[in-house]
Amino acid sequence: MSEMKNIVVLDYGLGNVRSVSNALSAVGANPQVSRNETNILQADGLLIPGVGAFPHAMERLVEAGLGEQIRRFIDSGRPVLGICLGMQLLFEQGTEFALTKGLGVIAGTVDRIPIRPDEGRLPHIAWSRVRATKHGSDKLFAGLCEDELRFYFVHSYAAIGVPVEHVMGTAEYLGQEIVAVVQCGNVWGTQFHPEKSGPSGLRLLKNFISYC
Repeated sequence: MSEMKNIVVLDYGLGNVRSVSNALSAVGANPQVSRNETNILQADGLLIPGVGAFPHAMERLVEAGLGEQIRRFIDSGRPVLGICLGMQLLFEQGTEFALTKGLGVIAGTVDRIPIRPDEGRLPHIAWSRVRATKHGSDKLFAGLCEDELRFYFVHSYAAIGVPVEHVMGTAEYLGQEIVAVVQCGNVWGTQFHPEKSGPSGLRLLKNFISYC
């Protein structure tokens, strides 16, 4: 039997940490919700959840000194996964309410999805199909067929200007292409919520754990 992986779910006050922890437990990991530096640096993997506004989240991270801890963890080479807002924080900047500097791990800007009122409504709340790119088909999507790549999205902002080599999957909403999955080295991000995406989401989390 393989060793159970210790995964820290970062606690900065803006995330559905319970459902994320339950999903990690369901795929055989040992999740721990924490912001403690020792716990983080001793973990096999780090998960950054997030629900809310980009500037508020960055303010929370800076106040708690967690931005530096995230960077140190990334530099250690161990896997990191950002979910929804947690993924968005990995980019260089966000435009929600005010231009706000992000963690700068992946090139790109988080901007409002350009949907006009006559075209439809935001947020994008839907089970949407994700199309794996040539860079991502054998990674987080391993073991999932094309028909199983449907995940739960809820967001009004999305990453733009992301280098193509970091885009692992895309989705579409009202004619707009959405960056759905990214990877840069040992750092992954999903714009959707795998913990709310049924068996496919659990399989994706299990794939992430396999890298830890």
